[in-house]
Amino acid sequence: MISQNYTEHNARTIDQWVRDGWEWGKEIDHETWEKAKQGNWSVLLTPTKPVPKEWFCTMQGAKILGLASGGGQQMPIFTALGAECTVLDYSKEQLKKEEIVAAREGYEIQLVQADMTKPLPFDDGSFDLIFHPVSNCYVKDVKPIWKECFRVLKKGGILLAGFDNGFNYLFTGDDETTIHYSLPFDPLQNQEQYEDCVKHDDGFQFSHTIEEQIGGQLEAGFMLKGIYQDTNGTGFLHEKNVPTFYATKAIKP
Repeated sequence: MISQNYTEHNARTIDQWVRDGWEWGKEIDHETWEKAKQGNWSVLLTPTKPVPKEWFCTMQGAKILGLASGGGQQMPIFTALGAECTVLDYSKEQLKKEEIVAAREGYEIQLVQADMTKPLPFDDGSFDLIFHPVSNCYVKDVKPIWKECFRVLKKGGILLAGFDNGFNYLFTGDDETTIHYSLPFDPLQNQEQYEDCVKHDDGFQFSHTIEEQIGGQLEAGFMLKGIYQDTNGTGFLHEKNVPTFYATKAIKP
């Protein structure tokens, strides 16, 4: 089994997904950029529901970290609104998409290729807002990530995060009608789950509990200020309106 280098495997997997046209690796077009500059914009933390605009800080001059948020989808929007953006991602292909939009629209963005399971390469209190779309499903231990988010945010800083609730890991392949697995889903500890991840080219993914996700934010020192749930966007569970994702707004006191 892969153990210590599973994140390197995941980075290579996501690189290939992006080259193959992955939904979350398609950069915004020029029209979307221009609309954002005019105040007409939306972004996603989870598959379908736009993040409420009141969740954000004042964007003009704000220092924003896109955590595992490459792909040229959100950071260009925030830059169009006047923010100074940094994006950290371990996928070279996702960072290339950020480069494409920045070059096309003529702005600067700090690109950092790094693994968020390791200490973030930023000073304490560096950012006003962290935007963290669904991505910690590719990480075995999420609590250290929340602690690092708390550290690099300024006092009063905002953490916006999207994450799954684990339901999708009950199933195998595209069959969402027959429960196959028990939770937790951890391919580093379960051979069948490991083989399933390899078979379906899913990268190595992990289910997490509410104690790890929201409880982990609270343990890190955050105050929870907002929450909503979302569906997969497609498939049987979506058709039945089964919530499989959450998004949260948390504040560093």
